[in-house]
Amino acid sequence: MNKTIITINRECGSGGRDIACRMGEILGLKVYDKAIIEAICEKYNLDKKEIQRIKSQKLNLWDDLCQFYRQFGTEGDRYLTENKKVTSRELYYAESQIMRNLAEQESCIIVGRAGFHIFKDNPDAIHIFLIADRDVRIRNIAERENLDERNAAKFIDDVDRAREIFTKNFVGVSRYDARNYDLVINVSRFSSDQVATFLAENIRMKMGN
Repeated sequence: MNKTIITINRECGSGGRDIACRMGEILGLKVYDKAIIEAICEKYNLDKKEIQRIKSQKLNLWDDLCQFYRQFGTEGDRYLTENKKVTSRELYYAESQIMRNLAEQESCIIVGRAGFHIFKDNPDAIHIFLIADRDVRIRNIAERENLDERNAAKFIDDVDRAREIFTKNFVGVSRYDARNYDLVINVSRFSSDQVATFLAENIRMKMGN
């Protein structure tokens, strides 16, 4: 039986993860977001802030050297393990493999991580992008992170910028390009439950179940 993979990318503050979790409840699917980050943290012995810092960096010469040394198998791996710092490319490969492994085991919802690209050739994958008006996002982040509006706006800009850099580095397109997705929704005027229910119902119809 084919596995249904739902990828959800979102603007910071749009409530994308809450919507994904609610969809998971309705459809009976597991949602993977923090689980992926935690697996990466464990693999590289990093905290989450350090992972976000690495992912927001642009590619550098060291990334290309990593690729060069990998050609030499075990010896190259040993050299990298002993000498390298973790790069954004390493994180991307690790995250991608974790997501593919999860998708092979079960139908699931994957939040972020350029999932729209990793599963772009999977005929059973559905790609969704959630956006929201800036004032709505600022209000959501201010409440969630206990920030004033100015700092909430900066938080949003920093997160969105890091996600865009990461996506362009490894996918070569903007995450805001609607052509990456099957559906783009502005969630500003709807509750998380309304959006999740709408998406879940239409996904059920599409998949014939």
